[in-house]
Amino acid sequence: MNKNKLKNEVESEAEFLRYCIFPHHPIPSITDWDALFLFMKQQALLGVCFCGVERMKAEGAEVPKAMLLKWYAVSERVRTRNERLNRRTHEVVAMLEESGFRCCVLKGQGNAAMYPNPGMRTSGDIDVWVDGTREEVMAFVKERLSKADMRFHHVEFPVFKNVPVELHFFPVSMNNPLYNRRMQRWFEERMAEQCSHFVELPEGAGKIPVPTWEFNIVYQLAHMMHHFFDEGIGLRQMMDYYYLLRTTDNGQQTTDSSGLIATLKYLNLYHFAGAVIWVLHEVMGLEKCLFIVPADERRGRLLLDEILKGGNFGQHSGLTRHGMGTKYFLKIKRNMRFVRAYPAEALCEPVFRTWHFFWRMWHKY
Repeated sequence: MNKNKLKNEVESEAEFLRYCIFPHHPIPSITDWDALFLFMKQQALLGVCFCGVERMKAEGAEVPKAMLLKWYAVSERVRTRNERLNRRTHEVVAMLEESGFRCCVLKGQGNAAMYPNPGMRTSGDIDVWVDGTREEVMAFVKERLSKADMRFHHVEFPVFKNVPVELHFFPVSMNNPLYNRRMQRWFEERMAEQCSHFVELPEGAGKIPVPTWEFNIVYQLAHMMHHFFDEGIGLRQMMDYYYLLRTTDNGQQTTDSSGLIATLKYLNLYHFAGAVIWVLHEVMGLEKCLFIVPADERRGRLLLDEILKGGNFGQHSGLTRHGMGTKYFLKIKRNMRFVRAYPAEALCEPVFRTWHFFWRMWHKY
């Protein structure tokens, strides 16, 4: 994509995001409120950005009344859902612990805890990494459900009507078998620490185990990269990583930068990390002192292009509207665009996806 065109497409939205993030950022000029609302909806950032809308109103900027009411209604739904997920997340953790399983909540409400206003992060499902073999976790699930939809790295656990739950055998996988083996070994070596690292949920909902900062820096990169090759990621995932990096500001989280860079290279995440850092710097104004690797403009523009096309988890890319067969070949065509930037993952993605299809057929529960 043409560089100037890319900048023009996102500049006004990026300016508004920076206003929502930085307390002393000047009030942005909004010429098309409907377009801004639609963009933030596609990127699952309406709740976070409502804080900016309220601030604009308080600082004397003109916000159309109809738009203010519309944004307020959405923010209330976001807040209510977060309250529900806080309770449900604690219930799932308690359920597992009562059955003798240590566990760790991935992303979700653990990520929300890093936001200035945790209730305004758009929530998704509940992902819990369980310390147990696949057979042990499946036995736990089958005791409570008559049927279970199992995939390679997780099983769906629909114990609540209004909140999806996934129990993970491991946090995430890579397409390339060499780097996947390295990553699974890296996860296993650090699991005990993640299961014993607790945070307090808002409004007395209880404590839940969440990953440490050092683990999250690597895991969430791997998670974003996995979805980048699946159907796409959006600015909500970028915002999560932005606030993860900013937790270093309070001095409570530190890491050896040379050791982190070595880990990212060992797990084949270094180049993708550079792309993420570039996007965070260009769109959200991430300060250079918080860069974990140098920004990679070439790969960053490729990543931002996909974010703008697809929105949150690629839901607006058009792939989700096709059947399984058509989607299979469209994904191959899409991922071939990434071969020069990420050859190991892009070339292995069709192989992994084909293998996973037959693996699921063989392992039906």
